Amino acid sequence: MSDWLPDTPRTLAFPTSAYVTLAGADWLASAGPDPDAAHAAWAARPSAPSVLPCGTAFDVINAPALFGRRMVDHLWSAGPGSGPVAAHRGRILLFAAPGAAQRLPALLVWEEWAAAVPPLLCHGSGDAVTVPPLHPGLGTAAAAAEDPSGPAASRWLVAPDVRHPWLPGPDVLLWACVRAARSMAGQERDVAAQPRVSALTGG
Repeated sequence: MSDWLPDTPRTLAFPTSAYVTLAGADWLASAGPDPDAAHAAWAARPSAPSVLPCGTAFDVINAPALFGRRMVDHLWSAGPGSGPVAAHRGRILLFAAPGAAQRLPALLVWEEWAAAVPPLLCHGSGDAVTVPPLHPGLGTAAAAAEDPSGPAASRWLVAPDVRHPWLPGPDVLLWACVRAARSMAGQERDVAAQPRVSALTGG
């Protein structure tokens, strides 16, 4: 494995979400048919995002930024936590158990809150996703200025740090979708009610 990728113990000074560990890189590389080739590509271009296939090591649920953030918030505040999570070009990528991309849309069909869930892109077998650079310090401001859709637009929020990370299944993701939809609907109702309350109170 390349020596540019740190294996620093995670501390408050070096947040858990900031970078992919060596073990996490091994897990990401296992998604493709040639893990050694993935490691070689990262060594040659450490500041570049990479493209990995879904369906073997993980599926990916791709959500609009605000809704995806709400899902992650609920997973961590009241649920079991999340697997790896990335932000990419204004979207949130939630890494999920293989098979989740096929099952989640079917579960949402039967959920009464499904209409409040924005369109999700579910990437499973036969699909591929772009993942951020393994270490955040390797992207530069100059590169971001040259290409606004490049590395700076792609970063880890919860980076892989073990060889076998826990990944949420479709039932956990459905739970997060429903709670995110409910919380956003409640917030919209509160905002809509404010002008009426102000008018009644003379505020």
